[in-house]
Amino acid sequence: MIEFIAQPWPWYVSGFLLGLTIPLLLLAGNKQLSISSNLRHICAMLMPAKISYFDYNWKKESWNLFLLAGTFAGAWCAHVYFRSIIGVGPATYKQLQRLGVKNINGLAPSDIFSWQGLYTLRGFIMIVVGGFLIGFGIRYAKGCTSSHGLAGLSLLRLESLIAVAGFFTGGLIMTHLILPYILAIEY
Repeated sequence: MIEFIAQPWPWYVSGFLLGLTIPLLLLAGNKQLSISSNLRHICAMLMPAKISYFDYNWKKESWNLFLLAGTFAGAWCAHVYFRSIIGVGPATYKQLQRLGVKNINGLAPSDIFSWQGLYTLRGFIMIVVGGFLIGFGIRYAKGCTSSHGLAGLSLLRLESLIAVAGFFTGGLIMTHLILPYILAIEY
């Protein structure tokens, strides 16, 4: 059974299963998939100050915190139980090697994502600046890739189509035009 789960699934199977979550959430109480909104829920839960952005009934959205917890639990299970068989694909492995990344074990190459690397210019750009840009983009687009790409597109929202086009365009530009220069920075 574990080998079946650990093997890559065809896009049409995994995409179909992931796509089923949207109508199931809508049927289960008119709920929409959104991971990034959980940060707001957590802040509203933990901040007693009356800041208007966090002053709402976060308990009504607590189901979404369970979704977030399940995401972390699934990532932990994958790390613990599938660590030896999960990694980057062969084409990505070769491309990272061509770009000078040496320690490619698992899904997060330690040359790029590590505590030691965080204190270098490359690590600062990749982790701190990249994290800030992702957070800013999520707020600017009023949602993350899951909320726009899955929920928004399934509801035929034009702003979600524009956001998804922006996400993909930005990802392609980053991968092919900017990342090689960042990886060329020596530690």
